[in-house]
Amino acid sequence: MATVGLSESLFQRGQVCGACFELRCVEDLRWCIPGTSIILTATNFCAPNYGFPADGGGHCNPPNQHFVLPIEAFEKIAIWKAGNMPVQYRRIKCRKEGGIRFTIDGSSIFISVLISNVAGAGDIVAVKVKGSRTGWLPMGRNWGQNWHINADLKNQPLSFEVTATNGLTVTSYNVAPKDWNFGQTFEGKQFES
Repeated sequence: MATVGLSESLFQRGQVCGACFELRCVEDLRWCIPGTSIILTATNFCAPNYGFPADGGGHCNPPNQHFVLPIEAFEKIAIWKAGNMPVQYRRIKCRKEGGIRFTIDGSSIFISVLISNVAGAGDIVAVKVKGSRTGWLPMGRNWGQNWHINADLKNQPLSFEVTATNGLTVTSYNVAPKDWNFGQTFEGKQFES
């Protein structure tokens, strides 16, 4: 319920995934619930529909700054049958429980890591991975907060260095044990929120 899809102009090709926003309904007292706001984490992309103009049905078309909310979240700030509502939003620090989560996938020649539950800035600009038989290796962004590297890192514990958009870095040593497997999720250190 606390997730949101963003239009192209906000999504920034997935770089903003993980960022947190506070939204409140504005301008329409008939449909807005006064004095309410919601906090959401950006997780999805609202694709443009170029079959419609930006001001005539293409809500996620550039230059629109559009948020696609789950029904449960929308109903905290507005009456559901209102449909699309103007909102006021601001970027805020993310507050998360527990550590940063690293979900490892891939094959014998590459690994892909989905990084989630990131406090503070919420979104990430750089990731490095270190096995017990390697130095620190920079990972590339695949999409959103999925990061990858072409390397065989099986049978060695993995450490991660994560840098957020605010420039802060957190290092989680030996998060994944030597016998980790694809599909597993591990929890590391956390940024202060």
